[in-house]
Amino acid sequence: MHLPPDDRTLSPHTGYTRAHWEAAADALLAAVEPYATEDRALYHFPGDRESWSGRLSDGLEGYARTLLLAAFRRDETALERYADGLAAGVSGVWPRIEDRSQPLVEAASIALALRLTRPLLWDRLDEDVRQRAAAWLGDALTAEAWPCNWELFPVTVGGFLLSVGYEPEASRKAIDRGLERIEEWYVGDGWYTDGDGRKFDYYNGWAMHLYPVLQAWLADDSRLLNVYGGRLETHLTDYARLFGGDGAPMHQGRSLTYRFATTVPLWLGALTGRTPLPPGQTRRLASGALKYFLDRGAVDEHGLLTLGWHGPNAAVLQGYSGPASPYWASKGFLGLLLPPDHEVWTAPEEPGPAERTDAVTPLPAPNWLLQSTSSDGVVRLHNHGSEDVRYDPYYTRLAYSTVTEPSASPASSVSSTSPASPASSASSASSDNSVIVGGDPSRTGIEPLGVGDGWVASRHEAGGGARVTSVVLAHGATEVRAHLVTGAEPGTPVRVTGWAAGDGLRAELLPVHGLSDDLTGVTGDGDTLFVALARLTAEPDPVPLEETAIVRVEGADEIHVRWSGGPEVRVRAADGAVVVS
Repeated sequence: MHLPPDDRTLSPHTGYTRAHWEAAADALLAAVEPYATEDRALYHFPGDRESWSGRLSDGLEGYARTLLLAAFRRDETALERYADGLAAGVSGVWPRIEDRSQPLVEAASIALALRLTRPLLWDRLDEDVRQRAAAWLGDALTAEAWPCNWELFPVTVGGFLLSVGYEPEASRKAIDRGLERIEEWYVGDGWYTDGDGRKFDYYNGWAMHLYPVLQAWLADDSRLLNVYGGRLETHLTDYARLFGGDGAPMHQGRSLTYRFATTVPLWLGALTGRTPLPPGQTRRLASGALKYFLDRGAVDEHGLLTLGWHGPNAAVLQGYSGPASPYWASKGFLGLLLPPDHEVWTAPEEPGPAERTDAVTPLPAPNWLLQSTSSDGVVRLHNHGSEDVRYDPYYTRLAYSTVTEPSASPASSVSSTSPASPASSASSASSDNSVIVGGDPSRTGIEPLGVGDGWVASRHEAGGGARVTSVVLAHGATEVRAHLVTGAEPGTPVRVTGWAAGDGLRAELLPVHGLSDDLTGVTGDGDTLFVALARLTAEPDPVPLEETAIVRVEGADEIHVRWSGGPEVRVRAADGAVVVS
């Protein structure tokens, strides 16, 4: 992909300016054009993978998601081509929008694009095409959605149809129904779970915030914007911390192939004026993410976005992932709706939170603890509240980071820079960041037990019917991980694993209590405590891990930790709760 020269004066961290975003959008749009059908209603990208919705739906997905990119870019030439495709699509080419069907998702992208570009596209269509398009979209108003972020797709379609005067009563009902539905999943502090349970991931930003905030903004509804914009603003304080110093978003959750769609909440806050972030920091975080992926092979030799994270990677895909799915990354170009003279484009870049200072930040709503170090820009997420067993291992592991990926199969936790010791290599034998009881690495029924200053805790169901109460204490790059195993047969083997590291990273795990040098132990007659010292760092020559903390265990359920150059902390498990003082 050809981009303009870096501008290190305006953008000292990334070199990227608005011109880079425009050039990237133009290149992506040019690359997809050869894969349009003759009538331009479908886009079929190369490869032998189809989603579970089939080739026709996948072709519609290719049209809808790249149309969204053309809409954000306001590319009139491209929009003319998409107008031709729209006319053909609603004349019988596109599949109907039915209950819980993929076309419902794509209808939202089409409706949003039409709303954003009305003078350039919709208003120039023949009346009969407009009527057919409205009728096709109209099925979304009553189609049953899956009980998750899908509830917002009828909201987006209804918002557009209401703006053009189509079925106003049905459109209003669809909007009200969807907005009412997501209230059940709002857990506070700007966080939604994606449906019932505790499914916390990027859908919180690129769906649960995006669609309500845009609906309120585009409808000029100050009451709704105060509600949804206020939640977005609160969320962004936490969200900005999920990006590493190299621009990488946190590697956690599903649909990671959408890549720089992770920038959506950042742009959305600036677009609506509902952000706590300085304009230069907004652009630095967003441009950092775009650059991160473009520099690491997200676009193939044909200029197409691949199914993966950096390059192709089947591990991050789901059954609904088709060849055009990565183009939900188009949402990341939302910032192009901001005019060139907006301060987000003109202010000098400012460093993101991970670059400014070391921080250990509790996030009560998802029951997460974020741990970042400015020396290497690494952000670690200690997960003690998010779970969706359908997508393990991207939800249920104890920890994630901006520089590692979960090991879906036996992982190697030792990079070329890791010390070659038995303790460091112990986690190479099985799933990373897990407590493996009786050979079973499962972690289900996660019950949050709280999060606070430098600590987070939870309880979960493990192998053999055992329960594990886990506490993580964090300071600098160091972690103390304590796991109290209950309900297991005496003599049950237990293995504790740590980070699955990559190039240039040091992953360490040292036994402290209840574990041998290979990080294994066995349960006793009652509750059994296992404690380890862990660290993930990109520093080339860090202080020895054992010198960063002194850990003392008293009795069966009490731990004292004295951090090097820091305070002493006491942790005690009592009456099913965790007390930290």
